[in-house]
Amino acid sequence: MNKPKRWANQIGRQELPGSAAEPARPSASLVVARAVSLHLDGKGAEAIAELEQAVSAGDASPEIHAAIGFIQFEQKNFVEAADSYRRLLSLEPDHPTGCFNLALCLQAMERWPEASEWFEKALAADPKRTDALLGLGSCRLHMHSPRPALEAYERCLRLDPDLEAAVYGKAVALQLQRKFAEAGEIYRRVLEKSPNSVETLANLVSTSGELKDYPAVKSFAERLLGLRPDSVIALQGLANVAFAEGDFQGAGDYCARLAALSENCFEAWFNLGVANQKVGKHKEAAEAYSRSLALQPEEPQVYLNLGVACQEAGDLQGAREAYQRALELAPDTPTALWNLALVKESQGDIRAAQDLYEQVLAINPEWDEARFRLGYVRLGQTDYRGAAEAFAACLAKRKDWFEAQLDLGIACWKLEETEQARDAFEKAHGMNPASPEALRGLAAIALARGEPEAALKYHIQLIDLGERTPELLYNTGLLLQQSGQPENAQRL
Repeated sequence: MNKPKRWANQIGRQELPGSAAEPARPSASLVVARAVSLHLDGKGAEAIAELEQAVSAGDASPEIHAAIGFIQFEQKNFVEAADSYRRLLSLEPDHPTGCFNLALCLQAMERWPEASEWFEKALAADPKRTDALLGLGSCRLHMHSPRPALEAYERCLRLDPDLEAAVYGKAVALQLQRKFAEAGEIYRRVLEKSPNSVETLANLVSTSGELKDYPAVKSFAERLLGLRPDSVIALQGLANVAFAEGDFQGAGDYCARLAALSENCFEAWFNLGVANQKVGKHKEAAEAYSRSLALQPEEPQVYLNLGVACQEAGDLQGAREAYQRALELAPDTPTALWNLALVKESQGDIRAAQDLYEQVLAINPEWDEARFRLGYVRLGQTDYRGAAEAFAACLAKRKDWFEAQLDLGIACWKLEETEQARDAFEKAHGMNPASPEALRGLAAIALARGEPEAALKYHIQLIDLGERTPELLYNTGLLLQQSGQPENAQRL
């Protein structure tokens, strides 16, 4: 989930000094009045100097410290302002604005737990302070406590149902609790009043995305993009919609814009790789994956994707290196083992491929394709018994697997298990009567068993399929001659 773009009431407004319950002494009031005047004239340093001079002269009244804190806060000297308010509260713990203003200073410094405590103290003195409730809700959101934050905003709304900051804060709190439908409904009402609110549109893109309401995501993202052409949230939303709709070219365009906006965004480069791969731009996909790995080099899934892109682009060495790196990071990843086995088999490293297929099956015994490939490479390595076992296991799972049936016949033939071989070839022929491989196997067995009529039948079927090798024509001629058909034999 994307983080909501705006917290409600991040920094509140301080209250002016001199609002104590009891009137300040005349001398302190005059000093404060002059200091405020200097501050309003842009002479904040002089104002603070006069106030601190009064403190040094023995006038350490709460009003003086309140005035110092106020000016320091306005100058964004939050640490100094907080110290001033603490001195104020040490002199007058029940000062009506001291707790609240100290909370604002701590909030400005992002010291959320401390700020939260002081907002609660301000509310203990005055439970109807909506600004303190707003501050408390904001702090709790930043403390990743959305449920208590929601309580603060709802208390605020009971006091003022139309307070926009509280309405918005409630929506954020609901969103962080993954109550996306409720949050989205509030955001929509906020948007009706403020149709150009960038923050509200961004959060609607996020909540709609979580609900998989892609038409809404597209609508809000396009509106947001109209206001902020470089909005990352909007581009992400539109990319997600494109992926969901299978528009990988469009997804790639949005991801490319995201990558251009933020070259250090891992997700943008990774998703650009996925989009390019989906549309067959394998070289561009490999480049995008490489860029993402430069940012996060310990991601085995990216190396796996990079390997696939390189493999599809014909770069077998690049694919091999990517798969090996993926396995260094996650040694028991069956997909990486499988793909690396295919690459090594393609490169002629059959023994290594066989070992890898065996590792795949040790992790996932149900991977039928791996078992078939294992049988195939065993056949090539003249391990006919091992090949036959692998093909038989494949057929036990899928009785209509033509290739496994055919190769089982070849393995049994090599093992001189003639009956098993003929049975396998006959089943393969039944699955695919147009298979020349099955007919050749049956023809060879018929000849070996001294069955010339059956052998001739299979030879003629091969010729009818379009087979025209010199060996086939010659052997068929011999069989015709033996069967008393010299004219036909002479023709062949």
